[in-house]
This record gives sequence, structure tokens and C-alpha cells, in this order.
Amino acid sequence: MFNPRLTLISPEILTKIARIDELKGRWIASANLNPYLLGRLKRSVLITSTGASTRIEGAKLSDESVEKLIHGIAMQKFADRDKQEVRGYYELLQNIFEAWENIRFSESSIKHFHRELLKYVEKDKLHRGEYKKGENRVEMVDAQGKRIGVLFDTTPAYLTPKQMQELVEWTQEALRGKKYHPLLIVGNFLVEFLNIHPFEDGNGRLSRILTNLLLLKEGYLYMSYVSHEKLIENKKPDYYVALRKSQKTFKTKDDNIIDWLNFFLDIILAQSEDAILLLSSENLETILSNKQLAVWNYLQGVPQASPKDLADKTGIARPTVNKITLRLLQLKKIERLGLGRSVRYRKLK
Repeated sequence: MFNPRLTLISPEILTKIARIDELKGRWIASANLNPYLLGRLKRSVLITSTGASTRIEGAKLSDESVEKLIHGIAMQKFADRDKQEVRGYYELLQNIFEAWENIRFSESSIKHFHRELLKYVEKDKLHRGEYKKGENRVEMVDAQGKRIGVLFDTTPAYLTPKQMQELVEWTQEALRGKKYHPLLIVGNFLVEFLNIHPFEDGNGRLSRILTNLLLLKEGYLYMSYVSHEKLIENKKPDYYVALRKSQKTFKTKDDNIIDWLNFFLDIILAQSEDAILLLSSENLETILSNKQLAVWNYLQGVPQASPKDLADKTGIARPTVNKITLRLLQLKKIERLGLGRSVRYRKLK
């Protein structure tokens, strides 16, 4: 059904995909990061992504306000709806990050996610997890949350169940069959999902939840550690323009999603590059534990050092020093000199 549009792929798009997959490979090869650090990054991304995704749709809470709200600090000056939407997004995204390997992508899971996304929003309790019964439109909102215009009309309510079934089944089969690159398949799913706009409310936020799930399941494992929602928020006008340019070609002889794919891939490429930066020497303080940093900082100030020197000077137990030097060797930050009892380490120039 969507196959013709995925054969109209420009060299520019193929180049972006190749670069994203190169960075994906580098992350997988290098990202044996400290579990404490990964947990800290994931907690930070949960806050950043929740704030950004809800602000795209008109909420006003800053990341700092989101964090206070999640930690149970009363936020009286903000609208109840904003606070309800934030808590729902945060908890659902947290579940995706923790359990994506065991979640099947299906219509039932999409409806379940919608119920979870809106479970705290009082005004939405009658239609949580149910496809829309009336018509809706996609509207653009400004930085203050004010609606400033209709972007496009969406799929009629009576056609929504049929079109969602067809879209999900096509996406499942396309991912299983690997006929197209998964980034193209996911990109097509998202632009179609947003064009159908299957639920009365929450479609934009749910599309970003589904982006995290689908790309994690396709091996883009840095989704949990760099926020693609924040990158979209920073380019919100471009996001709306790319959607509109592609969606207005649907059901015409010029049907294509080139504009949307370019935007989508630019976001994932930027996310990939940010992930690799977490592995760079300029950001070692972000990816190393305190003990690992202590060893690294000592090695930066001496020509070379033995494991005993490192243990004595940092106060870290010798077995832990051995694990730390192995980690720094894996990161290609130090080199080993000699063998056995004469082994020494020095910072790579």
C-alpha cells in the first residue's frame, strides 16, 4: 500500500541513513558505559523528553518544573491539565525505556499507550484508548500555547479503524520482511499516523512515544539517553512544515514523504551525533563514574603509572583499579605499557 512512496528515495536521504547507521554501530561498539551513569542519563532524558513533548502541544512547564512535579513538589501556578499530561507522558516513557524488549507493536498496544498517556487527564477519561468518534484537525500552537492556525484536516472518524488496521499491519509486515530500511518504515508510519490522527487528543505525544519504542526495537539503543523530543521542540516550525508538505500530497499522483523523511532523519541524525558525543574525551565527566574519573584525572598529570601507583594515589582498591584501566583502554583513552608485574599505563596522546 505504501510501497511506491518508499521507492522514491533521494540520494540525500540514503546518505543520511548511512550516516545514522554508522553512528549506531559506533554506539553499540563503544557504549559499555557505567550503569550508574546510564541510569543518570536516562533519568535526565525522561525529564527533558517529557517537558519538550508536552510543550510542543502547548503545555507551559519548564524542565525544572517537570522535575519538581515528578518528585512530588506542589506546582500550584500551572494548569491541572498540564500537570496531568506531564505525569502521564513521564510514566509511559519510563515504561517504554524499561520494557521495550517485551512490548509488541500492535493496535492493542497503541490503544493501551493512549490510555496510559491520558490516565491522569480528567477531561479525556471518556475516550482514553478509543479511536475518535468525531472529526478533529491538526492545529499549530505558538510558544504561549495559543492556537494559530489549522494545518490540515485528518481522516474521517468512520474510516479511522480501517486505516489504522491497514497502517499497523503494513508496518509490522514491512519491519519483519526487511524490504525497506527500518528508518523509512518508521518514518512512513509516523507521517501516516499523524495524518489519520486516530484519537481525539494526544496524537502528537503518542507519536513520539511510538518513535522511541519502534527505534529501540530496531536497535537504536541511544533513544533512552538522548532526547529526540527536545530536538523536535527546537525545530517545531520545521516539524509542522515538513508534515504539511508531505501530507498534502497524499492521495494525489505526486504522493511522497520526502520532506517529512528529510526532517525526521535530520532529527535522528542529530540525536545519533549527540549520543556519540557522550563517548568523547570532552565529555568523559558525563560517562565515567567518580572512581573512574579519579584514575583518569591522575593519569593526565603523570607520564605513566602502575596499577599500584593508581591505587595508592587515588585510594581506590587494586581490583577496582584493574577494572577502571580496562574501561579506559576500551574507550581508547589510555595505553598499556609492558606486561605482568611491570605493566604501566599512560594517557594516549
